[in-house]
Amino acid sequence: MKFAAAALMGLSMLSSAALAQDVPDLAGKEVVVVTENAYPPLQFMNKSGAAVGWEYDAMAEISKRLNIVVKYENTSWDAMIPAVSEGQYDLGMTGITIKEERKEKVDFSDAYMRSEMLMIVRGDEARFTDAASFAAMPDLLISAQPGTSPFYAAIYDILDGNEENPRVVKFETFGAGLEALKAGDVDLTLSDSTAANGYVSASDGGLKIIGAPLASEDFGFIFPKGSELVAPINAAIAAMKADGTMDALNQKWFVDYKMGE
Repeated sequence: MKFAAAALMGLSMLSSAALAQDVPDLAGKEVVVVTENAYPPLQFMNKSGAAVGWEYDAMAEISKRLNIVVKYENTSWDAMIPAVSEGQYDLGMTGITIKEERKEKVDFSDAYMRSEMLMIVRGDEARFTDAASFAAMPDLLISAQPGTSPFYAAIYDILDGNEENPRVVKFETFGAGLEALKAGDVDLTLSDSTAANGYVSASDGGLKIIGAPLASEDFGFIFPKGSELVAPINAAIAAMKADGTMDALNQKWFVDYKMGE
């Protein structure tokens, strides 16, 4: 048994070494990365004003493995995909769901994370407990950002498929919609599990998650169409999955990190 375990460990080490050899050296190439800094714990501003998060740590690791120099810029979610599509930036990151229609404008990396869409309500909410009971109460409102996965989940998974349904209150940022929820201006908001669990854990009981997940989604980095960075980034992602780096980042940001630090 010890011999078998040692043999398996040896194969694992060889596999990791082979993956490491497949990661190219880009010789200090500068890569301009754009993000939103509004999607904890993937990327956000901490209380000290520093930009931190899962994606920042992942990109730091990718930059070491590929030998690239990353320069960060910021823009809004609405502007990000068009700006990357036009070549204003080399790469975009902000928990972007891989969708076929988006592939018409940008190239995606392989998925670096899978998440689920969750429903967030105030901690004392007792009028409804799931999507169906929310939908059955016509006076209740839901917040969402136009063009995002939560917006389409609100329309198609919870309501009637009408993208102009007045029960969906549109906000430019997720944070604004969340503040509206806290203030009682809306009754429900949606987010993927990565951000939802972060906000709920930081709310000291002010928020909670209800019902079953609505859907799952895969996240990827985006690039201008035809970018030569896609293959190297994919190689780095594969190596980080194989050697446990992705698992370590998940542990740090989704289990150990306390929002508000």
